[in-house]
Amino acid sequence: GKQIFSSKTEFRISALKFHPTESNVFICGGFSPEVKAWDIRTSKVLRVYKAAVQQTLDILFLPEGREFLTSTDAVSRDSADRTIIAWDFQSAAKISNQIFHERYTCPSLTLHPKESVFVAQTNGNYMALFSAQRPYRINKKKRYEGHKVEGFAVGCEFSPDGTLLVTGSSDGKVFFYNYHTSRIIRTLSAHKEACVSAIFHPVLPSLLATCDWAGEIKIWQ
Repeated sequence: GKQIFSSKTEFRISALKFHPTESNVFICGGFSPEVKAWDIRTSKVLRVYKAAVQQTLDILFLPEGREFLTSTDAVSRDSADRTIIAWDFQSAAKISNQIFHERYTCPSLTLHPKESVFVAQTNGNYMALFSAQRPYRINKKKRYEGHKVEGFAVGCEFSPDGTLLVTGSSDGKVFFYNYHTSRIIRTLSAHKEACVSAIFHPVLPSLLATCDWAGEIKIWQ
């Protein structure tokens, strides 16, 4: 059967993620200090998560969905708190906003498929590695750099087996990093415009989809 979810928000949505175990629930955020959890069966808001920010850039559920992270635009010359915020899904309580202390926004977040870690893409032209368990400490020994972000919402993702970390780049390339060594394994000259997303096929690991700022999508083998 067909199901239609219809609802209006007061703000433009820029990030939406479904709950990993509750398939009828999703969280969305955008140009607003609020992030909202919705139930598609009732078209009603379940919970509201409020932070002193102007925009939510990305949302990432942690394993089992009891907690989730939001990356935001809250970076100033004096402070980098609230750049990444951890939330308790059920209570809507803020768990931590002191996770990433560098003064760069993080346009995208991705979770490792097997280990309890996540990666944040940063506008410092590198990806940072964090623990996915409280207190979500940054791994200062690993940093994935060589690609360019330069203000684009460049996405990143792990391969299904967790050995590779792939990212787009504002110069149109795709970079493949060895997750364990953080070294670049290879690059692809994929697009003329900024490459903003590179995603592995969930079943066929040799297939990769990429897209650019102009809307062009390519499938690679």
